[in-house]
Amino acid sequence: MTNDSKRPLTLRDVSDATGVSEMTVSRVLRNRGDVSEKTRQKVLEAAKELGYVPNKIAGALASKRVNLVAVIIPSLSNMVFPEVLTGINRVLEDTELQPVVGVTDYQPEKEEKVLYEMLSWRPSGVIIAGLEHTEPARAMLAAAGIPVVEIMDTDGKPVDAMVGISHRRAGREMAKAILKAGYSHIGFMGTKMPLDHRARKRFEGFTEALAKEGVEIEDREFYSGGSALAKGREMTQAMLERSPELDFLYYSNDMIGAGGLLHLLNQGIDVPGQIGLAGFNGVELLAGLPRQLATMDACRQEIGMKAAQIIAAQLEEPDAEIEKHVTLTPTITYGDTLKRR
Repeated sequence: MTNDSKRPLTLRDVSDATGVSEMTVSRVLRNRGDVSEKTRQKVLEAAKELGYVPNKIAGALASKRVNLVAVIIPSLSNMVFPEVLTGINRVLEDTELQPVVGVTDYQPEKEEKVLYEMLSWRPSGVIIAGLEHTEPARAMLAAAGIPVVEIMDTDGKPVDAMVGISHRRAGREMAKAILKAGYSHIGFMGTKMPLDHRARKRFEGFTEALAKEGVEIEDREFYSGGSALAKGREMTQAMLERSPELDFLYYSNDMIGAGGLLHLLNQGIDVPGQIGLAGFNGVELLAGLPRQLATMDACRQEIGMKAAQIIAAQLEEPDAEIEKHVTLTPTITYGDTLKRR
């Protein structure tokens, strides 16, 4: 049984191949209605042999929704988000829902466009990174009439539901650990804040906790684009040439922190005795470094799983009581670059 023409296969082709009605074929493929096991197997085998794929868009015209979950993230090159997607997929693979990914490159206007296009497909839910959006984007999310989960951040007010960590608290906790270890001359390196709201909030929490103890950041530098490892090396070298008295370097993410660590080790600098280091995200790829970088886990996979669970639960029971504001607690890994006292 093959389809030699270029036209798409239809229910009628499966019906003709099996000798059962199109309605029965439809019931089998949608797993609806009472159909004998013998007929069910006959239809499924024929559909598989023919290569027939149901047209779920057409089938969704009555319900006005398709079994897609729009997942909108800022980057695929950032190692954070593939792990979030893994968590989402682990939950949705046991349902009829299928995640579809859109990337915004940290650009609010692009996020607005991606969201508009995805909502035009009438998905069953939306998972979107961050709490900061343009006013038109917020309006679209609020008017979508479907479950919406904003992820990665809980320092703000969501449109519907949110799952993430408090980045301000993460910054405060890291500052407390650094001060407790005895460091007091601190430099900061990170991404340009207007593009990364979560990094900005960590920075705010970090500086607030330092200020409470009478400590200020003595040098800072920001970057955008290019290899994070290379940027980390370059910025660390430049900062220490400007401010050789620094005894701790805090990085907004692990990748630039790893670049900084490699530079210091190459220069023969005692880490963490002379200079301590810490990053953020807990990137597993960096476990192979000569020293384990101090960092903080961002609960990435768990965030993805919790968000998908909220979407699936709301679709299954729209009136059920579901926890919609989920704040996870990251933990500090001291590694080999932050002294413990």
